[in-house]
This record gives sequence, structure tokens and C-alpha cells, in this order.
Amino acid sequence: MPLGTLDRSAPTLFKQGPSPLSRLTLYSALALFLMVADARFHLTEPLRKAVSTALYPLQWLMLQPVEFADKGAGYFQSLQAAQQGVDDAQRTMAQMSVRAGEAEQLLRENAELRQLLALRERLTTEATAAQVIYDTADPYTRRVMVDLGQLAGVEPGSPVMDASGVLGQVTRVFPMLSEVTLLIDRDQAIPVLNLRTGARSVAYGDPVAGHGGGMELRFTPGNADVQEGDLLTTSGVDGLYPAGLPVARVLRVERRADSAFARIYCAPVAQMYGARHVMVLKPVVADLPPRPEPAPAAPKRGGRK
Repeated sequence: MPLGTLDRSAPTLFKQGPSPLSRLTLYSALALFLMVADARFHLTEPLRKAVSTALYPLQWLMLQPVEFADKGAGYFQSLQAAQQGVDDAQRTMAQMSVRAGEAEQLLRENAELRQLLALRERLTTEATAAQVIYDTADPYTRRVMVDLGQLAGVEPGSPVMDASGVLGQVTRVFPMLSEVTLLIDRDQAIPVLNLRTGARSVAYGDPVAGHGGGMELRFTPGNADVQEGDLLTTSGVDGLYPAGLPVARVLRVERRADSAFARIYCAPVAQMYGARHVMVLKPVVADLPPRPEPAPAAPKRGGRK
């Protein structure tokens, strides 16, 4: 037989071995034996530790992307939660600021109303409470609008005052509103009385107020007894303002040699730019008795006989 045709495989006798069922039974028994031995004698514990130690770097490396993703998601969630907390805190602070402002305004209005009630008890003339709505749009005048008009019985010329003193005078009356010209308007004048000396004068409005006031006593002699700090009240001779209402205080007195009159600057005691609640008084002329009729002229005597 040629060498190239020799069968190099093992003979049939050597190919025979255990059957698959026998091998399954053997391996199962071996596995059960190893499990029992490991559970009882911990035979594979060193091997398990060695394998775990050898595989730890690979395990750590494989878990890094997962941990990075978890940390990134947690970072963004915490950042969003922090931003939401900041927004909520700012919103709460804004609401608290608004409420604090409203509470302060209510306290101020409550104090003003209490002062007006106390003032109303001291007044001898009829008075009605009103509220200032807005200032007029004319920049060359000093006027405000109140929420009372003809329907409430307001008359032109009615004095208006706040808790501190005289504020102005009603100059125009509408059905639901009234226009009040403040004392610092250039067209406004009010007879006043110096409470210290008893001297009468007339105070005029001065809207420029470059001297720090808002009113001026004009046509006062240079030698008149007027001092800084004098309180000026209504004299009551005009038939509109009740006597004794506070009007202004003297700020500065300038006496010049080239003029026979002194320049006397005054500051009104009422809140010209901040009054919210005011009292509209009834003009004094409405309570005055009517003027008596003039006596009839005596008949002339006849001519000479």
C-alpha cells in the first residue's frame, strides 16, 4: 500500500468512549460535589478573590461611563433645582416687598385718616372728606383733582386742607370731580395772620420755590416785625377760609436798602406734593348773615318859598 494512502486515524477500538449521558451524569455529579465542597469548606474562595482582584480594573473601567452619565444627570438636575429655588426665592421676595410697601402705605393712610378725623372734630365749619386722585397735566400750574363734585355739594371757592394745614382752594367744580388750586400756584393768594404779632398780610404762591419755600409775603414794609419761624394762619377776613387754620411758616426775611418792602419767603405747612386724603370745607360766606339792605335816602327838602 502506498505511503500516501495510509489511514492515520485511530482504530475503531480506541474511538469508543463514554456515552453523552454518562458524561452529563459525571459532570453533574462533579458540579454538585464542587458546590457542596465550596459551600462547606470554601475551597474556591481564594480563587474567587483572585479573579475578582484581577477583574476589578476592568470592572471599574467599564462602570465609568455609567457613573459619569449618572453624575452628569444629577448635576444638571441639582442645577435646575437650584435655579428653580432661586427663582422662587426672588418671586417670594418681590411679593413680600410689594406687601411691605402696601402695608406701609396703609399705615400712612391710616395715620392721615386719624389726623383728619381729629381735625374734623376741631373744625367749627362743615367739612367733607375727599381723596386726591391725580395732579393736573399742566406743568405751569399747581393743581390737583379730588373725587368730590357738585353731586357731593362742593362749591367753588371751598377751602381744602389736609391734617397739617391749608392745602388750597376749589377753583372748578364738575359733577363728580373738583379741581383744587394749591397755595403754591402763582395765581393763588390767601389772607394770613402772623400768630406772634397779630399783623395781617397776604401770602402769594411761588411755584419756582428757589428759596426753598413755596409762598411769599408781598408788600410788607421793610421795618415790619416778621421773624423766621413765625406761624401764619388764616385771618378769616376774606369770607372763604375760617380763621385760625395753619397756612405757612416764615423761612427767610430779606430786607434791602433799595426797596421799601421786605422779601419774606414762607413754606406751607400742608403736604403740597404728597397729600392723599383731604378735607373740603364749606366756605365761611355761606354761614355769614346776609348784608343789611342800605337805608333809603332821605327825601330832599323843597326849594325856597
